[in-house]
Amino acid sequence: MLTQVADGVWVRQSEWVWTNSVVVRGDAGLVVVDPGIHGAEMDGLADDLDRLGVPVVAGFSTHPHWDHLLWHPRLGDVPRYATDACARLAGERRERAQAMATESATGVPLELVALLTPLPADGGPVPGEVVEHRAHALGHAALLLADRGVLLAGDMLSDLLIPLFDVTQDDQVGAYEEALDRLADAARRVDVVVPGHGAVARGPEVAARLAADRAYVDALRRGEEPADARLAAADWLAGPHGANREQARR
Repeated sequence: MLTQVADGVWVRQSEWVWTNSVVVRGDAGLVVVDPGIHGAEMDGLADDLDRLGVPVVAGFSTHPHWDHLLWHPRLGDVPRYATDACARLAGERRERAQAMATESATGVPLELVALLTPLPADGGPVPGEVVEHRAHALGHAALLLADRGVLLAGDMLSDLLIPLFDVTQDDQVGAYEEALDRLADAARRVDVVVPGHGAVARGPEVAARLAADRAYVDALRRGEEPADARLAAADWLAGPHGANREQARR
């Protein structure tokens, strides 16, 4: 079910890697950010939106990974926006995203995967300010809703997942350093951060999330092993962490 985290901002979490679908009320109606993951969960999200009684006017994808490119017919035939780079990559990699959705999720309407359009310069119906960077994925975007005191961080600032480098780009250490600087500037204007995966951060936890990601990246920059509790909490992160270390050495 939807949980309200601020005025006009709701979150619904999937069982799949603690993925957060976010709903934001804008001037024209609701904008659904990164809905997922299983078809039944998106159907439940649509039930929640029916109870709100406000129409969905748009979608938004924070980055071009398959689990952030999903949609459901009950959410409506509306534009689904992203940054220019995200929309382009989603289109180029659509078949791969569909294959990964088939492998990892159930009941996903594959014909609706990765159908994105670039966000217009004025933001269209999507409220807030886009904070774009290239950490984790090219065209990655956070949404700063300063008037609500909320930052939708995409796949950053998770309490459960370490920074996950994009293997298709060079210098992800530098990309993360730059992205964290941008997110830190945005976070000064909020007291709630919603990551793509994991628990919502409130108050002092926002700074703690930034510090944890910085400490991880800084350790790799120095060629050291990060002392990060997230690695101990999830064995499967050993693989991505090893890939991060290899890229940082190059």
